[in-house]
Amino acid sequence: MEQFRNILLKYWGYSAFRPMQEEIIRSVAGGHDTLGLMPTGGGKSVTFQVPALAREGICIVVTPLIALMRDQVEQLKQKGIKALAVYSGMTRREIDIALDNAVYGDFKFLYCSPERLGTDIFRARVDKMPVSFIVVDEAHCISQWGYDFRPSYLRIAELRDIMPDAPILALTATATPKVAEDIMEKLRFREKNILRMSFERKNLVYLVRQVENKQEYLLRIAKNIQGSGIIYVRNRKRTREIADYLIHQGISADFYHAGLSNQLRTEKEMLWKQGKIRIIVATNAFGMGIDKPDVRFVIHFDLPDSPEAYFQEAGRAGRDGKKAWAILLFHPSDKTNATKRIPVNFPELETIRRVYTALGNYFQVPVGGAKGQAFDFDLFDFCRRHQLHSLVAYNALKVLEQEGYIELTDDLNMPSQLHFLVERDDLYKFQVANEAFDSFIKLILRSYSGLFTQYVAIDENLLASRAKMTREDVYQYLLKLQQQKILHYIPRRTNPVIVFTEERLEDKALFISTSNYEARKARYIERLDAMIAYAEGKTTCRSVFLLNYFGEKDVERCGQCDVCERRNAIGLSNYEFNSISQTVKEKLEQGPLTLKALVDETAHLFAEDKVVSVVQWLIDQRDLAYDDHGLLQWKGK
Repeated sequence: MEQFRNILLKYWGYSAFRPMQEEIIRSVAGGHDTLGLMPTGGGKSVTFQVPALAREGICIVVTPLIALMRDQVEQLKQKGIKALAVYSGMTRREIDIALDNAVYGDFKFLYCSPERLGTDIFRARVDKMPVSFIVVDEAHCISQWGYDFRPSYLRIAELRDIMPDAPILALTATATPKVAEDIMEKLRFREKNILRMSFERKNLVYLVRQVENKQEYLLRIAKNIQGSGIIYVRNRKRTREIADYLIHQGISADFYHAGLSNQLRTEKEMLWKQGKIRIIVATNAFGMGIDKPDVRFVIHFDLPDSPEAYFQEAGRAGRDGKKAWAILLFHPSDKTNATKRIPVNFPELETIRRVYTALGNYFQVPVGGAKGQAFDFDLFDFCRRHQLHSLVAYNALKVLEQEGYIELTDDLNMPSQLHFLVERDDLYKFQVANEAFDSFIKLILRSYSGLFTQYVAIDENLLASRAKMTREDVYQYLLKLQQQKILHYIPRRTNPVIVFTEERLEDKALFISTSNYEARKARYIERLDAMIAYAEGKTTCRSVFLLNYFGEKDVERCGQCDVCERRNAIGLSNYEFNSISQTVKEKLEQGPLTLKALVDETAHLFAEDKVVSVVQWLIDQRDLAYDDHGLLQWKGK
């Protein structure tokens, strides 16, 4: 392990690995297929980046998160490590050059979106690459039992036919035991091998607060808990309303959602990261790839769809190891509102067909055309033109994606790209012959490196500032050089992208598997029910509930959540409380009893005062109740 520790120290500045990182690295370095289960913020990237740097060849990293992909590539480049990425939305020439570099350019990492794996251009190059091993990030996406299934992930296993000796490292922060088994099966693990880091976060206090006025309670939290925070809400309008409310109360806050421009979102994110904005009020569009260690609280204003989503978002608090709070605000009406989301998330099959037809018409794609083509996509313009409800249309598109007809990327927010088409000698001759472009070309060469071998991200504003000209002047210079075939210039792209993974079909030929659709709907309802049980529960420690959900059994209660706070007031040990409450439950499930009869029947096991304390606590939590005859009866689960 000495070699790995030296790499960690050289590139990351740490002398020791975090828990479980070393075990995963040993396993991968030993050539073993490995499933690493690590909570959000557990340092997943180190588990593959360190061993990849220690081995010959290039590591292929498959991930669906384009923004995260680009961030990691940029971070590696800043460390002097050669990395590149290939994903939907790039031009064919960009992809062509990137894959050439992966084969011949001595690069250590190739990040790739899953839908790229099945393309002809990728298949033609990948068998020429000296692949060290394959990483599958967000590995739960390969499982139909997972909460974010993506059919393109099923193509990953085909890489095993091309490079059977390359081990696979699958990583996820949200896998139930059933999903973990499915991941290993779908990736064709040569032997089962799970390395699990406990999902327990001892520094994170989970609280559920049942309140009538959520906004007033938010204000109390913001005043009582110092430091930065995130407030998650379900709709865009409410992000602004709550941010304005907090600002009006003298709290530093701002709002964030996917409907804002990429530039504005980036600015808000940076101000929050730098501490210039204390609280960000956001939809779930905020947070992926965010690694701000000193977040002191994450508040969910609305009920999430699943424990997986909640655990991942709540886990953005307290990554520095210091005490932090994950707070869910709950009102009985939230349960009703949650069930109303089911038909929105699962539109009728006829609606899905209508959205598919509208999509083909929107892009003017003929029947039989567009396979493999990518189109910039504006959801709200699409819905406006075809008179569709935006949420219904979005969820219909997700069903079409799960059925393998399309891919819908997240927002690209791709910076402008530049690549010289001519060799250095030919460029020099052009500069001599075209004096008007000479100083501008020299400025580009001074500002950026690697322009002759790959596409490089550029900033037109930076070039304008250095050249003492306007951004429009820079833009026009670049266009003219492109017309002269000196360089290829791709202006900044911000929209999401729709990829037709199959040719456009006639309406009657579109097949949506009813069994798959109903199975996914049933699993969604199952996860939603689990989230409601978490919110309504009053007897199971919040941490224990979440850990049990993810397959960790025989775990100790945290002693600090709202459930444990109430339990602590009784003054019983965990063992005593569980023993008494279980015995009470068993006795009352046989039939109602008076309190005296219940005490008498348990007198040989427990002291009377302890039984009375537990009974009173269970009554307060509504697990016990008196009937009309004054008899105690069990009401809990």
